Amino acid sequence: MFLGLDIGTSCVKAVVVDETGTVVGQASVDLTSSRPHPLWSEQDPADWWSATNSAVSQLPAGIRRGVRGIGLAGQMHGATLLDRSHRALRPAILWNDGRAGAQCVQLEADCPDLGAISGNRAMPGFTAPKLMWVREYEPAIFDQVAMVLLPKDYVRLRMTGDCASDMSDAAGTLWLDVARRDWSDRLLAATGLTRSQMPALHEGSDITGRLRAELAEAWGMDQVPVVAGGGDNAAGAVGVGVVRPGDAFLSLGTSGVLFLANATYQPNPAGGVHTFCHALPNRWHQMAVHLSAASCIDWAARLTGLNDAAALLRVVEDRGALAQSVVFLPYLSGERTPHNDPNATGVLFGLNHDSDAAVVGQAVLEGVAMAFRDGLDALVDAGSQLDTITVIGGGSRSAYWGRLLAASLDRPLTYRRGGEVGPAYGAARLAQLGVDHGTVEIVCAPPPVDRVIEPEPALVEHFARHQPHFRSLYSSLQARFKECQA
Repeated sequence: MFLGLDIGTSCVKAVVVDETGTVVGQASVDLTSSRPHPLWSEQDPADWWSATNSAVSQLPAGIRRGVRGIGLAGQMHGATLLDRSHRALRPAILWNDGRAGAQCVQLEADCPDLGAISGNRAMPGFTAPKLMWVREYEPAIFDQVAMVLLPKDYVRLRMTGDCASDMSDAAGTLWLDVARRDWSDRLLAATGLTRSQMPALHEGSDITGRLRAELAEAWGMDQVPVVAGGGDNAAGAVGVGVVRPGDAFLSLGTSGVLFLANATYQPNPAGGVHTFCHALPNRWHQMAVHLSAASCIDWAARLTGLNDAAALLRVVEDRGALAQSVVFLPYLSGERTPHNDPNATGVLFGLNHDSDAAVVGQAVLEGVAMAFRDGLDALVDAGSQLDTITVIGGGSRSAYWGRLLAASLDRPLTYRRGGEVGPAYGAARLAQLGVDHGTVEIVCAPPPVDRVIEPEPALVEHFARHQPHFRSLYSSLQARFKECQA
């Protein structure tokens, strides 16, 4: 059996699969984030480690004894700053932190070829601008930085004692030469860093170390190999077999991602499209990224006084009426694709006395769906072709939301067995590849199809009519917001 650990934003998830790919055990432990100032988002690395131990301990002892390899997946971009003793110098600055906007402008001015080398524009969520912010505002901490690790790689350090990362996660730092799959000395120097402060790079199925003896004893396992793994989206792609050029998935997690597998390096930074290495050798991928997706449903549930997202979805589905006058902009944490605007804000527009929880919930579901359409258009405008779209993440449990998404994208959506398990499943597959030396075609084959949701013509027409209003609302409010700030 193989253990996949996903160090997410909202929880740490542990999933064990057998050699046929069947999930035989899983557990999760919640995490919380801190927002001490506007635009800030942080977590304590110690919480990741505590949650990882708790999640593994929840797995049955018999299953743990059968684990032969471990893979890691995790939230991307988080800046975990360590001193020479590998102690965290400050809370980790997360992917949805927007404080480093000015540093992005400076980085692009200092490195005009940033997009060509890294495959991406400088955005506040990426790791490099965060280190520039620390250098400017917390110089005493910056001077002590001996190692910068991404969240899953901090957990790896605690598991094995090794500072290592994989290509897909490293590509989200803005320090990687994505075409060459190696650190860029030029980009590191632009942020005052060197290779000595970076982890060793590996492909996703490479073994980076073994479980420390005392931890193996505590977890009830042998000192099994730990593979490099992948960033959450690349690992999620491995889990649902999105590994061939033209394969795509739509992820409905805390954030939203439209992910497209590529055989070659195809950057398109101007459109706000991310171009990263895949977690498998000699493969790349593009992503349209939306900083708030399923988290918008959680927010709307709290706003309307309902217990949780499931309760809100039930209210919305029971009403079963499309949004007509109410429009939701899902930019609760700013936005990446296509706007690259950390200051974008969430908006409920067009409310009246009849706007109850069902109306708000419907508008939120449709707003996220229309944001995904913006992302799809950014990928298509770059010349990409999406052959099949698989849905993954916790939001994939809602068939009603799937109908809206299929109509907004005007493409069929495929739901596969285990798609809600997400990146942890892909991490386990990468462990199987690394330990058993199987082939990608066999180990990473797409899981069986549960259902396909086809676009419904009436819903397609509804979204085609409302998408221009959605886009114009952002443009109008952005201009007005800038006037107010001035």
